[in-house]
Amino acid sequence: MTTVDDRTPGSRQDDSTPHLGAVGAPTAPGSRQDDSTPHLGAVGAPTVAEVSGPSRLAEPDEAISAEELQLAARNHGIPLEALRYDVTPAGLHYLLTHYDIPELDAATHALTVGGAVDRPLTVSLAELRERPRVTHRVTLECAGNGRALLHPRPVSQPWLVEAVGNAEWTGTPLAPLLREAGLGPDAVDVVFTGADHGVERGVEQDYQRGLPVADALREEVLLAYEMNGAPLLPQHGAPLRLIVPGWYGMAHVKWLRSVEVRTEPFEGYQNAVAYRLRRDAEDPGVPVTRIEPRALVRPPGFPDFMSRRRVLRPGPCTLDGRAWSGHAPVVAVEVTTDGGASWTPAELDAAEGDFAWRRWRHEWTATPGRYVLSARATDASGRTQPVEQPWNRGGFANNLVQRVEVVVPAE
Repeated sequence: MTTVDDRTPGSRQDDSTPHLGAVGAPTAPGSRQDDSTPHLGAVGAPTVAEVSGPSRLAEPDEAISAEELQLAARNHGIPLEALRYDVTPAGLHYLLTHYDIPELDAATHALTVGGAVDRPLTVSLAELRERPRVTHRVTLECAGNGRALLHPRPVSQPWLVEAVGNAEWTGTPLAPLLREAGLGPDAVDVVFTGADHGVERGVEQDYQRGLPVADALREEVLLAYEMNGAPLLPQHGAPLRLIVPGWYGMAHVKWLRSVEVRTEPFEGYQNAVAYRLRRDAEDPGVPVTRIEPRALVRPPGFPDFMSRRRVLRPGPCTLDGRAWSGHAPVVAVEVTTDGGASWTPAELDAAEGDFAWRRWRHEWTATPGRYVLSARATDASGRTQPVEQPWNRGGFANNLVQRVEVVVPAE
Protein backbone atom coordinates (compact mmCIF):
# COMPACT_ATOMS: atom_id res chain seq x y z
CA MET A 1 0.00 0.00 0.00
CA THR A 2 1.34 3.39 -0.95
CA THR A 3 1.08 5.72 2.03
CA VAL A 4 2.79 8.81 0.71
CA ASP A 5 2.86 9.78 -2.95
CA ASP A 6 4.72 12.97 -3.71
CA ARG A 7 4.44 12.75 -7.47
CA THR A 8 3.15 15.75 -9.27
CA PRO A 9 0.38 15.11 -11.81
CA GLY A 10 2.78 15.23 -14.73
CA SER A 11 4.76 12.25 -13.45
CA ARG A 12 2.24 9.76 -14.86
CA GLN A 13 2.32 8.45 -18.40
CA ASP A 14 -1.27 9.40 -19.05
CA ASP A 15 -2.63 12.94 -18.94
CA SER A 16 -3.24 13.70 -15.26
CA THR A 17 -5.61 16.59 -15.92
CA PRO A 18 -9.29 15.69 -16.38
CA HIS A 19 -10.91 17.53 -19.28
CA LEU A 20 -14.26 17.96 -20.93
CA GLY A 21 -13.69 15.36 -23.62
CA ALA A 22 -12.34 12.65 -21.30
CA VAL A 23 -14.51 9.75 -20.17
CA GLY A 24 -13.01 7.76 -17.29
CA ALA A 25 -12.66 4.01 -17.76
CA PRO A 26 -13.74 1.76 -14.89
CA THR A 27 -11.10 -0.28 -13.10
CA ALA A 28 -11.44 -3.72 -11.60
CA PRO A 29 -12.11 -4.03 -7.88
CA GLY A 30 -9.58 -5.70 -5.64
CA SER A 31 -6.60 -4.10 -7.34
CA ARG A 32 -4.97 -3.23 -4.00
CA GLN A 33 -3.95 -5.36 -1.07
CA ASP A 34 -4.20 -3.60 2.28
CA ASP A 35 -2.53 -5.28 5.26
CA SER A 36 -3.31 -2.45 7.67
CA THR A 37 -6.44 -4.05 9.20
CA PRO A 38 -5.95 -5.03 12.87
CA HIS A 39 -6.45 -8.73 13.61
CA LEU A 40 -7.15 -10.92 16.61
CA GLY A 41 -3.55 -11.96 17.08
CA ALA A 42 -2.10 -8.43 17.13
CA VAL A 43 0.33 -7.85 20.00
CA GLY A 44 0.71 -4.50 21.75
CA ALA A 45 -1.72 -1.64 22.17
CA PRO A 46 -1.69 0.91 19.33
CA THR A 47 -1.61 4.64 19.92
CA VAL A 48 -4.42 6.90 18.75
CA ALA A 49 -2.13 8.27 16.05
CA GLU A 50 -1.71 4.76 14.62
CA VAL A 51 -5.45 4.38 14.04
CA SER A 52 -5.43 6.55 10.91
CA GLY A 53 -2.97 6.66 8.06
CA PRO A 54 -1.38 9.55 6.17
CA SER A 55 -2.95 11.15 3.14
CA ARG A 56 -2.18 9.50 -0.16
CA LEU A 57 -3.01 9.36 -3.85
CA ALA A 58 -4.64 6.40 -5.55
CA GLU A 59 -2.49 4.29 -7.83
CA PRO A 60 -3.19 4.81 -11.55
CA ASP A 61 -5.43 1.73 -11.86
CA GLU A 62 -6.71 1.62 -8.29
CA ALA A 63 -10.44 1.17 -7.78
CA ILE A 64 -12.42 3.02 -5.14
CA SER A 65 -11.40 1.48 -1.80
CA ALA A 66 -13.62 0.03 0.91
CA GLU A 67 -12.68 2.97 3.16
CA GLU A 68 -13.83 5.43 0.49
CA LEU A 69 -17.08 3.49 0.04
CA GLN A 70 -17.59 3.63 3.81
CA LEU A 71 -17.29 7.43 3.66
CA ALA A 72 -19.66 7.54 0.70
CA ALA A 73 -22.21 5.50 2.67
CA ARG A 74 -22.11 7.90 5.65
CA ASN A 75 -22.18 11.06 3.57
CA HIS A 76 -24.34 11.93 0.58
CA GLY A 77 -24.81 14.46 -2.17
CA ILE A 78 -27.95 16.03 -3.57
CA PRO A 79 -29.85 13.89 -6.13
CA LEU A 80 -29.34 15.97 -9.26
CA GLU A 81 -33.07 15.90 -10.07
CA ALA A 82 -33.54 17.88 -6.83
CA LEU A 83 -31.96 20.88 -8.56
CA ARG A 84 -35.57 21.66 -9.47
CA TYR A 85 -36.15 22.99 -5.93
CA ASP A 86 -35.30 26.63 -5.26
CA VAL A 87 -34.73 25.63 -1.63
CA THR A 88 -33.24 22.18 -1.08
CA PRO A 89 -35.27 20.04 1.36
CA ALA A 90 -33.16 19.17 4.40
CA GLY A 91 -33.15 15.46 3.57
CA LEU A 92 -31.81 16.11 0.06
CA HIS A 93 -29.16 18.68 1.00
CA TYR A 94 -25.60 17.40 0.72
CA LEU A 95 -24.08 16.08 3.94
CA LEU A 96 -20.51 15.55 5.14
CA THR A 97 -19.85 14.44 8.72
CA HIS A 98 -16.16 14.33 9.63
CA TYR A 99 -16.46 12.30 12.84
CA ASP A 100 -19.57 11.16 14.76
CA ILE A 101 -22.81 13.10 15.14
CA PRO A 102 -22.63 14.18 18.80
CA GLU A 103 -25.54 13.86 21.21
CA LEU A 104 -26.40 17.38 22.39
CA ASP A 105 -29.35 18.66 24.41
CA ALA A 106 -30.81 21.89 23.03
CA ALA A 107 -32.31 22.68 26.45
CA THR A 108 -28.90 22.87 28.11
CA HIS A 109 -26.61 23.72 25.21
CA ALA A 110 -24.59 26.92 25.59
CA LEU A 111 -22.03 28.78 23.50
CA THR A 112 -18.92 30.26 25.07
CA VAL A 113 -17.15 33.29 23.60
CA GLY A 114 -13.65 33.76 24.96
CA GLY A 115 -9.98 34.11 24.23
CA ALA A 116 -8.63 37.59 23.54
CA VAL A 117 -11.79 39.45 24.55
CA ASP A 118 -12.57 41.94 27.31
CA ARG A 119 -15.72 40.19 28.55
CA PRO A 120 -15.95 36.40 28.09
CA LEU A 121 -19.53 35.29 27.50
CA THR A 122 -21.60 32.16 27.96
CA VAL A 123 -24.87 32.29 26.04
CA SER A 124 -27.58 29.63 26.12
CA LEU A 125 -29.44 28.57 22.99
CA ALA A 126 -32.59 30.13 24.46
CA GLU A 127 -30.75 33.44 24.87
CA LEU A 128 -29.44 33.26 21.30
CA ARG A 129 -33.03 32.79 20.10
CA GLU A 130 -34.00 36.00 21.88
CA ARG A 131 -31.44 38.00 19.93
CA PRO A 132 -32.18 39.61 16.52
CA ARG A 133 -33.30 36.92 14.09
CA VAL A 134 -32.09 36.78 10.47
CA THR A 135 -32.72 34.32 7.62
CA HIS A 136 -30.31 33.94 4.69
CA ARG A 137 -30.73 31.68 1.66
CA VAL A 138 -27.25 30.23 1.20
CA THR A 139 -25.67 27.72 -1.18
CA LEU A 140 -23.27 25.37 0.59
CA GLU A 141 -20.79 23.24 -1.35
CA CYS A 142 -18.23 20.79 -0.01
CA ALA A 143 -14.65 21.85 -0.70
CA GLY A 144 -13.94 18.35 -2.04
CA ASN A 145 -16.79 18.32 -4.57
CA GLY A 146 -15.46 16.74 -7.78
CA ARG A 147 -12.50 15.02 -6.09
CA ALA A 148 -13.25 11.58 -7.52
CA LEU A 149 -12.89 12.96 -11.06
CA LEU A 150 -9.24 13.93 -10.55
CA HIS A 151 -6.29 11.87 -11.82
CA PRO A 152 -4.47 10.80 -9.75
CA ARG A 153 -7.35 10.63 -7.30
CA PRO A 154 -6.79 11.90 -3.74
CA VAL A 155 -8.06 9.13 -1.46
CA SER A 156 -10.86 10.65 0.64
CA GLN A 157 -14.62 11.21 0.37
CA PRO A 158 -15.20 10.32 -3.32
CA TRP A 159 -17.45 13.16 -4.44
CA LEU A 160 -18.52 13.50 -8.07
CA VAL A 161 -20.45 16.80 -8.49
CA GLU A 162 -23.41 16.43 -6.12
CA ALA A 163 -21.96 17.85 -2.86
CA VAL A 164 -24.13 20.97 -2.79
CA GLY A 165 -27.41 22.33 -1.46
CA ASN A 166 -29.28 25.61 -1.13
CA ALA A 167 -31.14 26.15 2.14
CA GLU A 168 -32.63 28.90 4.26
CA TRP A 169 -30.64 29.29 7.46
CA THR A 170 -32.08 31.20 10.40
CA GLY A 171 -30.15 32.46 13.40
CA THR A 172 -28.55 35.52 14.90
CA PRO A 173 -25.56 37.42 13.47
CA LEU A 174 -22.20 36.58 15.04
CA ALA A 175 -20.65 40.06 14.78
CA PRO A 176 -22.72 41.78 17.52
CA LEU A 177 -21.84 38.99 19.95
CA LEU A 178 -18.13 39.42 19.23
CA ARG A 179 -18.41 43.15 19.74
CA GLU A 180 -20.24 42.66 23.03
CA ALA A 181 -17.40 40.42 24.19
CA GLY A 182 -14.95 43.19 23.32
CA LEU A 183 -12.49 42.47 20.53
CA GLY A 184 -9.04 43.86 21.15
CA PRO A 185 -7.09 45.69 18.42
CA ASP A 186 -4.64 42.78 18.20
CA ALA A 187 -7.29 40.15 17.36
CA VAL A 188 -6.27 38.13 14.28
CA ASP A 189 -8.40 34.97 14.00
CA VAL A 190 -11.64 33.67 15.44
CA VAL A 191 -11.66 29.91 16.13
CA PHE A 192 -14.90 27.90 16.08
CA THR A 193 -15.02 24.53 17.86
CA GLY A 194 -17.64 21.86 17.31
CA ALA A 195 -18.64 19.06 19.66
CA ASP A 196 -17.58 16.35 17.20
CA HIS A 197 -14.32 14.61 18.11
CA GLY A 198 -12.13 12.21 16.16
CA VAL A 199 -8.72 11.39 14.77
CA GLU A 200 -7.63 12.40 11.28
CA ARG A 201 -4.31 11.56 9.63
CA GLY A 202 -2.95 10.66 13.06
CA VAL A 203 -4.14 13.84 14.81
CA GLU A 204 -6.75 13.52 17.57
CA GLN A 205 -8.91 16.63 17.60
CA ASP A 206 -12.19 18.40 18.05
CA TYR A 207 -13.35 19.74 14.72
CA GLN A 208 -12.11 23.34 14.64
CA ARG A 209 -11.88 26.01 11.99
CA GLY A 210 -10.54 29.55 12.17
CA LEU A 211 -11.68 32.63 10.27
CA PRO A 212 -9.80 35.91 9.92
CA VAL A 213 -11.42 38.53 12.15
CA ALA A 214 -12.56 40.58 9.15
CA ASP A 215 -14.47 37.58 7.77
CA ALA A 216 -15.94 36.62 11.14
CA LEU A 217 -17.29 40.18 11.50
CA ARG A 218 -19.17 40.12 8.19
CA GLU A 219 -22.80 40.90 8.94
CA GLU A 220 -24.09 37.84 7.05
CA VAL A 221 -22.18 35.29 9.19
CA LEU A 222 -24.77 33.52 11.35
CA LEU A 223 -25.07 31.43 14.47
CA ALA A 224 -27.83 29.29 12.98
CA TYR A 225 -30.39 27.19 14.84
CA GLU A 226 -32.93 26.58 12.05
CA MET A 227 -32.79 25.15 8.53
CA ASN A 228 -35.70 25.77 6.16
CA GLY A 229 -37.86 27.09 8.99
CA ALA A 230 -37.40 24.10 11.31
CA PRO A 231 -34.93 23.35 14.10
CA LEU A 232 -31.65 21.95 12.81
CA LEU A 233 -31.58 18.20 12.28
CA PRO A 234 -28.86 16.28 14.17
CA GLN A 235 -26.83 15.62 11.01
CA HIS A 236 -26.97 19.29 10.02
CA GLY A 237 -25.47 20.56 13.25
CA ALA A 238 -28.23 20.66 15.87
CA PRO A 239 -28.68 22.55 18.00
CA LEU A 240 -26.30 25.29 16.74
CA ARG A 241 -23.96 25.75 13.80
CA LEU A 242 -22.00 28.42 12.00
CA ILE A 243 -23.01 29.68 8.55
CA VAL A 244 -20.36 31.57 6.55
CA PRO A 245 -22.02 32.55 3.24
CA GLY A 246 -19.76 32.28 0.22
CA TRP A 247 -17.25 29.89 1.81
CA TYR A 248 -16.88 26.16 1.21
CA GLY A 249 -18.57 23.85 3.68
CA MET A 250 -15.56 23.19 5.92
CA ALA A 251 -15.97 26.70 7.41
CA HIS A 252 -19.60 26.14 8.50
CA VAL A 253 -18.78 24.43 11.80
CA LYS A 254 -21.59 22.19 13.07
CA TRP A 255 -22.54 21.40 16.69
CA LEU A 256 -20.92 24.69 17.66
CA ARG A 257 -19.91 24.98 21.31
CA SER A 258 -17.21 27.67 21.51
CA VAL A 259 -15.90 30.79 19.79
CA GLU A 260 -12.37 31.87 20.69
CA VAL A 261 -10.59 35.03 19.59
CA ARG A 262 -6.86 34.60 18.92
CA THR A 263 -4.04 37.14 18.58
CA GLU A 264 -2.04 34.78 16.35
CA PRO A 265 -3.06 32.96 13.16
CA PHE A 266 -4.84 29.70 13.97
CA GLU A 267 -2.64 26.71 13.15
CA GLY A 268 -5.12 23.94 13.91
CA TYR A 269 -5.29 20.86 11.70
CA GLN A 270 -8.29 21.82 9.56
CA ASN A 271 -6.75 25.21 8.74
CA ALA A 272 -3.03 24.50 8.53
CA VAL A 273 -3.00 20.92 7.23
CA ALA A 274 -6.27 19.64 5.79
CA TYR A 275 -7.95 22.35 3.74
CA ARG A 276 -5.11 23.73 1.66
CA LEU A 277 -4.45 23.78 -2.09
CA ARG A 278 -1.16 21.91 -2.61
CA ARG A 279 0.61 20.63 -5.68
CA ASP A 280 2.53 17.99 -3.70
CA ALA A 281 3.12 16.80 -0.15
CA GLU A 282 5.92 19.31 0.47
CA ASP A 283 4.01 22.32 -0.81
CA PRO A 284 2.70 24.45 2.11
CA GLY A 285 -0.14 25.50 -0.17
CA VAL A 286 -2.73 28.22 0.23
CA PRO A 287 -5.94 27.99 2.28
CA VAL A 288 -9.26 26.87 0.81
CA THR A 289 -11.75 29.69 1.31
CA ARG A 290 -14.47 30.89 -1.07
CA ILE A 291 -16.53 28.79 -3.46
CA GLU A 292 -15.42 28.78 -7.09
CA PRO A 293 -18.11 29.37 -9.75
CA ARG A 294 -20.03 26.31 -10.87
CA ALA A 295 -23.11 25.45 -12.90
CA LEU A 296 -24.88 22.10 -12.79
CA VAL A 297 -27.28 20.64 -15.34
CA ARG A 298 -30.47 19.03 -14.05
CA PRO A 299 -30.30 15.83 -16.10
CA PRO A 300 -33.12 15.65 -18.67
CA GLY A 301 -35.14 12.58 -19.59
CA PHE A 302 -34.86 9.39 -17.54
CA PRO A 303 -31.81 7.44 -16.32
CA ASP A 304 -30.24 4.05 -16.79
CA PHE A 305 -30.16 2.43 -13.35
CA MET A 306 -26.41 1.72 -13.23
CA SER A 307 -24.67 4.28 -15.41
CA ARG A 308 -27.13 7.17 -14.84
CA ARG A 309 -26.79 7.85 -18.58
CA ARG A 310 -29.91 9.71 -19.70
CA VAL A 311 -32.51 8.69 -22.28
CA LEU A 312 -34.44 11.57 -23.81
CA ARG A 313 -37.25 11.43 -26.37
CA PRO A 314 -36.78 13.50 -29.55
CA GLY A 315 -38.32 16.96 -29.62
CA PRO A 316 -38.20 20.30 -27.82
CA CYS A 317 -36.59 20.19 -24.38
CA THR A 318 -35.92 22.87 -21.76
CA LEU A 319 -32.52 22.26 -20.23
CA ASP A 320 -32.07 23.88 -16.85
CA GLY A 321 -30.00 23.82 -13.69
CA ARG A 322 -28.39 26.02 -11.05
CA ALA A 323 -25.29 28.19 -10.91
CA TRP A 324 -23.45 29.83 -8.01
CA SER A 325 -20.18 31.39 -6.86
CA GLY A 326 -18.81 32.46 -3.50
CA HIS A 327 -16.67 35.24 -4.96
CA ALA A 328 -19.29 37.34 -6.74
CA PRO A 329 -22.78 37.02 -8.26
CA VAL A 330 -23.18 34.73 -11.28
CA VAL A 331 -23.66 36.91 -14.35
CA ALA A 332 -23.60 34.35 -17.18
CA VAL A 333 -24.13 30.66 -17.90
CA GLU A 334 -23.25 28.99 -21.20
CA VAL A 335 -24.49 25.60 -22.39
CA THR A 336 -23.01 23.06 -24.77
CA THR A 337 -24.82 20.07 -26.25
CA ASP A 338 -21.87 18.87 -28.34
CA GLY A 339 -19.23 18.09 -25.73
CA GLY A 340 -17.75 21.59 -25.69
CA ALA A 341 -17.31 22.21 -29.41
CA SER A 342 -19.67 25.19 -29.15
CA TRP A 343 -21.25 27.18 -26.30
CA THR A 344 -24.54 29.10 -26.25
CA PRO A 345 -25.64 31.67 -23.64
CA ALA A 346 -28.42 30.47 -21.34
CA GLU A 347 -31.19 32.57 -19.80
CA LEU A 348 -30.80 33.44 -16.13
CA ASP A 349 -33.69 33.75 -13.69
CA ALA A 350 -33.65 36.61 -11.21
CA ALA A 351 -31.19 36.21 -8.35
CA GLU A 352 -32.68 34.81 -5.12
CA GLY A 353 -30.20 36.49 -2.78
CA ASP A 354 -26.57 37.44 -2.54
CA PHE A 355 -25.47 33.95 -1.46
CA ALA A 356 -27.93 31.60 -3.18
CA TRP A 357 -27.72 29.70 -6.43
CA ARG A 358 -29.42 31.03 -9.54
CA ARG A 359 -31.55 29.10 -11.99
CA TRP A 360 -30.60 29.03 -15.67
CA ARG A 361 -32.45 27.56 -18.67
CA HIS A 362 -31.83 26.82 -22.34
CA GLU A 363 -34.21 25.64 -25.06
CA TRP A 364 -32.93 22.70 -27.09
CA THR A 365 -34.45 20.51 -29.79
CA ALA A 366 -33.24 16.95 -29.28
CA THR A 367 -32.75 14.86 -32.42
CA PRO A 368 -31.70 11.19 -32.46
CA GLY A 369 -28.08 10.70 -31.47
CA ARG A 370 -25.62 10.74 -28.57
CA TYR A 371 -24.82 13.97 -26.75
CA VAL A 372 -22.70 15.32 -23.92
CA LEU A 373 -24.36 18.26 -22.15
CA SER A 374 -22.49 20.74 -19.97
CA ALA A 375 -22.97 24.19 -18.50
CA ARG A 376 -20.39 26.66 -17.26
CA ALA A 377 -20.85 29.67 -15.01
CA THR A 378 -19.08 33.03 -14.95
CA ASP A 379 -19.30 35.42 -12.01
CA ALA A 380 -19.01 39.20 -11.77
CA SER A 381 -15.34 38.95 -10.79
CA GLY A 382 -14.56 37.31 -14.16
CA ARG A 383 -14.01 33.81 -12.75
CA THR A 384 -15.36 31.02 -14.91
CA GLN A 385 -15.39 27.23 -14.87
CA PRO A 386 -12.49 25.43 -16.53
CA VAL A 387 -12.82 22.71 -19.15
CA GLU A 388 -9.49 21.33 -17.90
CA GLN A 389 -9.22 21.12 -14.12
CA PRO A 390 -6.00 22.28 -12.41
CA TRP A 391 -4.92 19.45 -10.08
CA ASN A 392 -4.26 19.71 -6.35
CA ARG A 393 -3.27 17.04 -3.86
CA GLY A 394 -6.29 17.35 -1.57
CA GLY A 395 -8.86 17.44 -4.37
CA PHE A 396 -10.30 20.79 -3.26
CA ALA A 397 -12.06 23.69 -5.02
CA ASN A 398 -12.71 21.68 -8.17
CA ASN A 399 -15.18 23.26 -10.56
CA LEU A 400 -14.57 21.39 -13.80
CA VAL A 401 -17.68 21.50 -15.98
CA GLN A 402 -20.09 18.62 -15.46
CA ARG A 403 -20.67 16.06 -18.23
CA VAL A 404 -24.17 14.65 -18.74
CA GLU A 405 -24.31 11.86 -21.32
CA VAL A 406 -27.65 11.75 -23.16
CA VAL A 407 -28.98 9.26 -25.70
CA VAL A 408 -31.86 10.38 -27.91
CA PRO A 409 -33.26 7.20 -29.53
CA ALA A 410 -34.78 7.06 -32.98
CA GLU A 411 -38.58 7.17 -32.87
